[in-house]
Amino acid sequence: MDPLLDRINVRDLLSGHDLSDPSTPLSAPDLRLLINRLESHSLHIKSKVRSYLLSHHNDFASLFSQCNDAVLKTNEISDNLSDILSLISYRPIDVEIRELVDEIGRKTKEAREKRELLGLLRVIVEICERLEGARSALRNGRLRFAAEEVKELKKALRIGDEEEGEPILYGLLRKQWADLFDEMQELLTKFVENAVRFEQDSRTIRVKYRSSVDEIDGIELHIVLEAMDVAGILDYSLAKAADLIIKHCITPAVNYQSPVTFVEDVNHGSEGIIEAVLKILPPQNCKIVDKDGDAIYARVIQVIRFIFKHLCFENGSWNHSFGRLTWPRISSLIISNFLSKIVPEDASRLADFQKIIKYTSEFEIALKEMMFISASNNKDDRLSNFAENVEVHFAFRKKTEILGKARNLLLQCDFSVPQEYTSKGPLVKNDGMIINSSKQVVDLLFSSKRCVVSKAASQLMELVHQTLQDVGLSSTRVALEFYHAARDAILLYEAVIPVKCVLPGCAHTQRQCILHIDVALQGFMHHDYVSNLYSWLVKLERQLDGINLVAILMHNDCLYLSQEILGLAFEYRTDFPDSIKEHVVFADMAPRFHLMAEEILQRQIQIVIFNLREAIDGADGFQNTHQMQQFESAKFSIDQVVFVLEKVHIIWEPLLQPSTYKKSMCMVLESVFSRITKDILLLDDLAAEETLQLQRLIHLMLDNLSSLLKSLIAINSKGKSEEDLRRPIDDLIPSLRKIRKLAELLDMPLKSITSAWGSGELLSCGFTIVELKDFIRAIFTDSPLRKECLWRIENVSL
Repeated sequence: MDPLLDRINVRDLLSGHDLSDPSTPLSAPDLRLLINRLESHSLHIKSKVRSYLLSHHNDFASLFSQCNDAVLKTNEISDNLSDILSLISYRPIDVEIRELVDEIGRKTKEAREKRELLGLLRVIVEICERLEGARSALRNGRLRFAAEEVKELKKALRIGDEEEGEPILYGLLRKQWADLFDEMQELLTKFVENAVRFEQDSRTIRVKYRSSVDEIDGIELHIVLEAMDVAGILDYSLAKAADLIIKHCITPAVNYQSPVTFVEDVNHGSEGIIEAVLKILPPQNCKIVDKDGDAIYARVIQVIRFIFKHLCFENGSWNHSFGRLTWPRISSLIISNFLSKIVPEDASRLADFQKIIKYTSEFEIALKEMMFISASNNKDDRLSNFAENVEVHFAFRKKTEILGKARNLLLQCDFSVPQEYTSKGPLVKNDGMIINSSKQVVDLLFSSKRCVVSKAASQLMELVHQTLQDVGLSSTRVALEFYHAARDAILLYEAVIPVKCVLPGCAHTQRQCILHIDVALQGFMHHDYVSNLYSWLVKLERQLDGINLVAILMHNDCLYLSQEILGLAFEYRTDFPDSIKEHVVFADMAPRFHLMAEEILQRQIQIVIFNLREAIDGADGFQNTHQMQQFESAKFSIDQVVFVLEKVHIIWEPLLQPSTYKKSMCMVLESVFSRITKDILLLDDLAAEETLQLQRLIHLMLDNLSSLLKSLIAINSKGKSEEDLRRPIDDLIPSLRKIRKLAELLDMPLKSITSAWGSGELLSCGFTIVELKDFIRAIFTDSPLRKECLWRIENVSL
């Protein structure tokens, strides 16, 4: 069939014609030829198709027969399916199938539940049998088996892991187990009590290797301990034995003033050791006192080794359980009866305590080797921790004592100066050096001068020196605590003395000061002191707000402390251990106290200046002094000024350093003279008599202050090396020259005043051209001469 289906090529049918040009049209003969040839070819194809069908007739017949059979079977299946659907529509078999499946599920669940119930019953019966078997074994002396059964039944019954909603039967089984456990625990405890006994008459501890309880005979002690270990009741069952050992063996063993002696003995029988004995012998020589603890530790070790060998049978776990019961009490007994009583009270003896620390450490190492205490738990190193911290306890106690003394001497100090330390006493030589030998007269380290300080400052530094002198005899820890104690004692002065923390009239700040002191004392101040301290601060505050010795003494205190602080490191640094030398610093506190000294002095100077200004204010600007009442008022003000200055002179000169006294007094005098000069120059109209009265007041003031000025000149004339001591007094008090010249101007002719300005004399005294012109207008009436003089003054080239 394939050749018949090939394409018909027209070119082949017209092979005799030239068809190379597709645009060439065919002629009629060509078309007729083409049609004939196509018809001939069609007939040929039909002939071949017919021949092919005839040759494959059987094949096509078989194919058509198969197709017919398939159609018949399809119709049959369709009929069958229709019958099935008809059956389902009239009888719902799916419902029956579902009911059958549900019934099978219920029956299966019931069978499973019955199997589980039967299994539970078998377990319950088995547990009941095991409980009864354990109870029977316990009563028959099979202690280890009974203990193992109790341990396993505890897991099976989930003791300690109960859940809500469990069957009541579980609770009954657990109760039976608890009764069995209590019975076993009581029985094992009785075995231990019978095995370990103390005989009061012979003072002997007996440990029997075999013992009997009730009707159970000949049970070995190690079997009892094994059962106790398996059941987890070692601690409970050994408690009474531990109390017995503590009471009759350990307590007398740690009594270092009347030590006892222990003697061990072992009784043998046919089957081996039947009994171990520890005899306690009374002290032989009460005069021998164990100061190092070596003998005490040896006795305790002997007792514990006896327990380890004969009671715990060299089982480390059992011995550790016994240690858990007894070690807290043993260590407490050793600390209270021995270690705490031999703590040195002097730093020089701390080095001797190192031997006790060594013996204590060796003692605990021996206990660890027997597993009496834990080798990994540092909490069991109670004795070593206490012994090693004895230095810290000693240092802390000394620090508390030092700060307590410092607090008391500061709070008890009234900042009084004895009579011999005032200007009336033999305090100052001609060269200004203090010559009194009292403890309150101290040397300043970094100068050749001396000064008077309060008892508090003097005693405080004595306390600091005493503290630091013990550094060379102390260990590193103690030396470090002494260093901090010395620093804190010095800082207490700043905390207690209300230099910056107390402000006048501020109760809130005073309370803050008290709290600041409490913090500085680090809890060493009891609250009972607070009310007294508050009253003391109020009193001291009032003194600081007035002109008195307190402020000057405080200034000297701070100056003295600042220099002493600088010297501490040089004096004691080499005594400190090498490991902390670089941390020993005192110099950081010195600037604070030096600044405090300057603040106290400046505050006192301002108080003096304030009082002087109030006194000058009473003169009402020195107006109308030609009137008697106004003159008396101004004179009274001048007297007040002189009184205040003389009071300051009396207080300051004996106590302050000459240079400090001169500088401070010049500052005060400058304030006074400049204020009086200013007030007089501000007067705008002066009568002739008024100028004379003002001149009289100035002369009166200067005459009354002559002794004061002479004291300053005397300091100036001593030829000190300081630059300010070589300067003339008028340079230090510029307004002194001005007020003296003002007194002359009040009685000077106009032309002389003009000449003095032209010569520059008045300018050198501090007068300005405005002040001079106003002064001339106030004294002299308007006239051609005054105008000429004013013109000349304005046009003078200075």
